[in-house]
Amino acid sequence: MKVSFSRSMLTAFAAVALVASGAAHADVDLAKSKVSAVSKQMNVPTEGAFKKFSAQVKFDPAKAAQGSAQMSIDIASFDLGDKMYNDQVAGKDWFDAKTYPQATFASLAIAPAGGNKYNVTGKLTIKGKSETVTVPVTVTQSGATQTFDGVLPIKRSAFNVGTGEWKDTSIVADEVQIKFHLVATK
Repeated sequence: MKVSFSRSMLTAFAAVALVASGAAHADVDLAKSKVSAVSKQMNVPTEGAFKKFSAQVKFDPAKAAQGSAQMSIDIASFDLGDKMYNDQVAGKDWFDAKTYPQATFASLAIAPAGGNKYNVTGKLTIKGKSETVTVPVTVTQSGATQTFDGVLPIKRSAFNVGTGEWKDTSIVADEVQIKFHLVATK
């Protein structure tokens, strides 16, 4: 059960970091998009995915600084592949989904980083705690479809995820990798 908690926590973090950049509004295809989190429990990687989220993206590579991205994640939708673990990670010691049902990201700035890479700075809020983060994003365009991929490392302790016996980072690592893959069509 303890291993499942850490896996869930990591997955939830991953979901929260979904970002993209924008200038022309694009509809995010949620069926083709994914937000997940990867953490380590007892040094074993664990990944989970958020099944419910919404995202709005505006992006024109020629006007990256004018772009924007917002995301809202349903914390209770975090899925580790087992109902018991999912329920535990949604509980007070981890995400406390009843008190904090949503995690959010809102971009503040988008800067070119060379080629099809961009640094997206924004406000990430989990469990009522907000941090300004910068995530490297790779943008791929094929016709009217844009794909945004990135990985954001965060510290779960910065967002009070993992309290009580789960606060100890020797069992469940403090670092969580939030991974996202967003597919948007103009």
